[in-house]
Amino acid sequence: MTGGPPARIDRAALERILQRATELQAAEHDVGENISPDELITLGRDVGIPARYLQQAMLEERSRVELGTPSGVLNRTVGPRTVSTQRVVQGDVERVQLSLISYMEEQELLCIQRRQPGRVSWEPIGGFQAAIRRSTAAVAGGKRPYMLAKAATVHATFTALEAGYVHVTVAADLGGTRSAYLGGAAALGSIGIAGAVILLALNVAFPVIAIAPVALGAGLGYGTARQYQPVAQRTLLGLERALDHLEQGGVKPRHELPPKAPSLTNLIGEEIRKAIAKSSGGKGPK
Repeated sequence: MTGGPPARIDRAALERILQRATELQAAEHDVGENISPDELITLGRDVGIPARYLQQAMLEERSRVELGTPSGVLNRTVGPRTVSTQRVVQGDVERVQLSLISYMEEQELLCIQRRQPGRVSWEPIGGFQAAIRRSTAAVAGGKRPYMLAKAATVHATFTALEAGYVHVTVAADLGGTRSAYLGGAAALGSIGIAGAVILLALNVAFPVIAIAPVALGAGLGYGTARQYQPVAQRTLLGLERALDHLEQGGVKPRHELPPKAPSLTNLIGEEIRKAIAKSSGGKGPK
């Protein structure tokens, strides 16, 4: 045994420990191949899991839609054009929808493209407004990064389940970003082929040398295309972060929802005010 405070447990280890502890405690109960919802609620009560969490998890499992693995050579080697995720959250459709709209406007560089009952789509804001948001975020320093900036559009659908629960699916279209990476890869491959043609035209001593530019261009092109995968993963993380917001208290009663977004002039003034306040240690104007 050594002295000093115990080492802290990171999130991944904590999840494994809690999962294993739950399995061990559940193993003490006689659970067959199948179990009814009421029996599951009872079992959860015995192991200390509140019924509302079990109910939410059961609804999520029941309403889960298999998104499937992207098919096709491009999707497997480069990455999918569209990334999506889903979750069941507590609340009603209207409040959950309004809360996600507020989150996208405040935490991402997105504005509403179209809004229908049970469905909302966003597109990136651009120009002066986006520049102001980015600059004030940089000055503030503590603001979380924009995770969905590479998406051409973001879509969300809301489906009411049992009373008090909503199934939310969010998806981001990265078609333009993926095409840009593929275009860069194709350009590098073309340069390699052009180099090989030039070497052959010059009658190099060893024709096999002419293959070198093709191999180099193909390798660089493949590496460029593969750089798209971190972009897709980051975007998926941004979608998960939005659902985390809804799940972790982001859905508020109507009277607690923020007011309608201000005009561009007011937005600029507000962003500058917050940036000054944060940079001065919270002593800025109220």
